[in-house]
Parts: sequence; structure tokens; C-alpha cells
Amino acid sequence: MPLTLWLSLAAICAMGAMSPGPSLALVLRHTLGGGRFNGVTAAIFHTLGVGFYALLTVWGLGALIAGFPLLFQLITWSGAAYLAWLGVKALRAGRAGAFQPDEIVTNRGQAAREGVLVALGNPKLILFFVALLSQFVTPDMSALAKAIIVLTAMIIDGGWYVLVAVVLSHSRILPWLQLRAHWINRITGVLLIALALRVVAGPLV
Repeated sequence: MPLTLWLSLAAICAMGAMSPGPSLALVLRHTLGGGRFNGVTAAIFHTLGVGFYALLTVWGLGALIAGFPLLFQLITWSGAAYLAWLGVKALRAGRAGAFQPDEIVTNRGQAAREGVLVALGNPKLILFFVALLSQFVTPDMSALAKAIIVLTAMIIDGGWYVLVAVVLSHSRILPWLQLRAHWINRITGVLLIALALRVVAGPLV
């Protein structure tokens, strides 16, 4: 995979990971309720679920492109519509959303279990990955290239949420984010809508 194409993949994965939603709320809740290690645990196990969906998507996309191009196109457009919906939702969120987690006491086992379940229990991740990875997967793509795509998605997702857990374990950071949540939501919303339009425009490869 050319470096420029991989950088595009990494940037889009980062945008998806950073978008406010249940995954961010999960890591925040376990960080605030159980400390830094619980937050990191939730982040790592969430990454395992994300990797599972990414792997399924990469395996299936090549077959869809080759055998069912019309079906692939319809699924891709569904993914783009989902991205646009996420963008509109973020624009309308204002100051509310993932930066207002429930403050409960949690333990490491609960953090690990919920980290996986939040990822696997969100089938919309499939739509997200279809929209994202349709820009990069081709029918003749090698197993190594597919592995690079999956690992990139996992490392960026895990790296981001581990960073969130580490940073937010310092109690002074969360109030700063809460005050600026409306700007974070607006920027995220615009970027997700732009990504949806890019998906509709066609693949990068």
C-alpha cells in the first residue's frame, strides 16, 4: 500500500475513532469510575471488538466488489448515509453527549467485558467500516494489505482511547472538554458529513 494511501486511511480511521459516541462514553465512565487502568482496559478490549468487525468487513468487501458490484454499491451508500447521519447528530448535539458520562464505580473485569460488548453490540460499526474501507479494498488485494488495513484501524482506535483514558485520569481535563464540547461536536459533524460525501464520490484507490 502506498504511503499516501495509508496516510489517508489513518486519517479517516482517526476521525472515526475520535467522533463522540458510546465508545467514548464507555472509556470516560470507566476512567472516572475506576481510574486510569480501568479506562485503559476498556479501551484495549474495545479495540478487539473493532478489529473483529474490521476483519469481517475486509474479507467480505473483496468478494462483494468482484461478485456483486450493485449490492456492494448499495451497501456502500448505506454506509455513507450512516456517516452523514452521525455527522448531523453530532452537529445537533450541542454541549451534551459523550462528555457527560455517568459517574459509577467500576472494576477491571467490568471494564474489559463492556469494552468488547460495546464494540460487538454495535452492528452499525459494520456500516461504518464498509463506508470507510470501501475506499481502500480491491478484489485482488493481498492478505498483507488487508492485514495492514485491519491493524491500522485497531492501533488507531486503541491508541486514541488509551490516550483518552490517560489524559482524562487527570481530573482537570474533563471540565475543560465539557466547556468546549459544542465545538468538538460541530467539527466532528462537519468532518463526518464530508467523509460521507467522499464515499459517495468513489474510491481513492
